[in-house]
Amino acid sequence: MADDFGIGDIGCYGNDTIRTPNIDRLARDGVMLTQHLAAASVCTPSRAAFLTGRYPLRSGMVSSNGYRVLQWTGVSGGLPTNETTFAKILKDRGYATGLIGKWHLGLNCESPNDHCHHPLNHGFDHFYGMPFSMMGDCIRWELSEKRAGMERKLNVCFQIMAVAALTLTAGKLTHLTSGSWTPVIWSTMAAILLFTTTYFLGDLIVHADCFLMRNHTITEQPMHFPRTTSLILKEVSSFIQRNKQTPFLLFVSFLHVHTPLITTEKFRGKSVHGLYGDNTEEMDWMLGKILDTLDTEGLANSTLVYFTSDHGGSLESRLRNNQYGGSNGIYKGGKGMGGWEGGIRVPGIFRWPGVLPVGRVIHEPTSLMDVFPTVVQLGGGEVPQDRVIDGRDMLPLLLGTAQHSDHEFLLHYCENFLHAVRWHQRDGGRLWKVHYTTPVFHPHGAGACYGRGVCPCFGDQVAHHDPPLLFDLSRDPSEAHALTPDTEPAFYRVTDTISRAVEEHRRTLSAVPVQLDALGNIWKPWLQPCCGPFPLCWCDRENGQA
Repeated sequence: MADDFGIGDIGCYGNDTIRTPNIDRLARDGVMLTQHLAAASVCTPSRAAFLTGRYPLRSGMVSSNGYRVLQWTGVSGGLPTNETTFAKILKDRGYATGLIGKWHLGLNCESPNDHCHHPLNHGFDHFYGMPFSMMGDCIRWELSEKRAGMERKLNVCFQIMAVAALTLTAGKLTHLTSGSWTPVIWSTMAAILLFTTTYFLGDLIVHADCFLMRNHTITEQPMHFPRTTSLILKEVSSFIQRNKQTPFLLFVSFLHVHTPLITTEKFRGKSVHGLYGDNTEEMDWMLGKILDTLDTEGLANSTLVYFTSDHGGSLESRLRNNQYGGSNGIYKGGKGMGGWEGGIRVPGIFRWPGVLPVGRVIHEPTSLMDVFPTVVQLGGGEVPQDRVIDGRDMLPLLLGTAQHSDHEFLLHYCENFLHAVRWHQRDGGRLWKVHYTTPVFHPHGAGACYGRGVCPCFGDQVAHHDPPLLFDLSRDPSEAHALTPDTEPAFYRVTDTISRAVEEHRRTLSAVPVQLDALGNIWKPWLQPCCGPFPLCWCDRENGQA
């Protein structure tokens, strides 16, 4: 699984300027899905849905206040322990299970070492990687996820407290105010604390979030980025070699191509699309090395390989004239946009030599959630019957024994707000999509929400549509021409059918604790993982140093 990877950046999906020979080889040798969809347009909820086969709303891996992903490693929110991942089911079936790379689904609940949300508590035998996520703040980049905004707020607070301290001091010295010096002392201390926090905030974030773990042990805090790619590949190779005699499930969760686009010297400056293109081509090379390992170990013909991205490319990752996010091809919108295709349509490629047909292309709607039942049943497990599973087994579709997807309706949420729904009308061969809410792009006429990290899900920067916007994706995949009752005779029949499906879906929902709202998503110092006595969080066990 790539991170923030646009479907328009891959050769087999139509790109002819970025070199992705290994992804393209997978597609030539296997099955390619052209309408593969993420269950959310940002990392944390999308990955939760992928692992559990359930809309993130069902597990509480959503928010309602704008904090759409986990904001820190040291928060109490995360994938609840009562959720079942496909890794857990396969582990119970005797598979060795590993996760290498990005997690971003939480770590601790009550103490810095309880690891209640840790991958090893969700069915994985082995974990190596970042419990959080790669981000621009890891290298104090100009494109900042949280540091820049926090520094601005802290500076305002510092200025207020400094003015208050100076005013109170002047009043005391000129005898204009009476009473003790206590308010002066406290306001001065507060101003000093705010100034110090602002000054060291960047370093705090780097140490708090940008570190590597092997299982339950921090191995590198903060990360030494020039060697991260080689460490990831070494770990993948080691896992495959250790487990080649037994069934195994390995989830390689790339740190590429999320900003800040950490790229080794070998690939820098080699593409025609700047740092983003370099990073993409390096990720493709990494995929090639993993496939080579399978070949070398004689495992290629007995291994199902799947490649995807967690959601669409980030259009707002732009600085001056440089674009640091991906392209979503012909599809409108991008990362963070709950309904537009560019945020949720992702690559989906399966290869299994001798089992899956070669060069097959499937245009039916499928979801990342479908991986759950597909993998569970291939591994000899049973899909849980005690909860709603929204994914559908894809194997008949991949094999060609079924012509149509089992999905009639797919719902597209932005946080816990329903933004859009698609209806696959099998009898007429039409693929309808309605939008109830869409983001207001900025500036006017743009195709994204430039000037902010991602488009919002609610508030005065979204537009509500009644009746909803209606598109026929089978004829207008770019969602360029909204249909109206005047231009589409079936308008009300389609929108009414979808409305009934939404009501039926809502009857299957139950109240669960929301993991990404304020209480679960604010930094708690007592939950901060640290490889030394807090706040001395520094170690490099990759080199045998502590």
